[in-house]
Amino acid sequence: MLARVLMLVSAAILFALGALHLIYTFSGPKLFPRDRALQKRMGEISPVISKETNMWRCWVGFNASHSIGAMFYGLIYGFLAATHSSLLFTSPYLLVVGLLMVGGFVALARAYWFRIPFVGTGMSLACYVASLIVLLVQKFI
Repeated sequence: MLARVLMLVSAAILFALGALHLIYTFSGPKLFPRDRALQKRMGEISPVISKETNMWRCWVGFNASHSIGAMFYGLIYGFLAATHSSLLFTSPYLLVVGLLMVGGFVALARAYWFRIPFVGTGMSLACYVASLIVLLVQKFI
């Protein structure tokens, strides 16, 4: 039961971070550059890969897809922990993929983002690892 709760908390944290990030992506100026001239310039310049878009549209799209990825992890792993925990906790594949996903978010937060997402993703990872530890302890006791 404790392993399930910890996994749910891990999933809920990443879902909440993703949802908040998605809201910030499409409403308000929180993800706008402080220099408005930079935003204007981003709207004028296309990336090398294609002239069919511009850097501002790429920025918004990357932020939205990033948010959806965090929410997807939260929905899938939360659902599995809540309703199919035997499948989740007996599947090395699902456990490793989840660990890599959360660990990847932590690594990205550390390298590229700022304190709040680093702390949030770190808490999610701590809950995930604690869930695995509880699972292992229960298995061998």
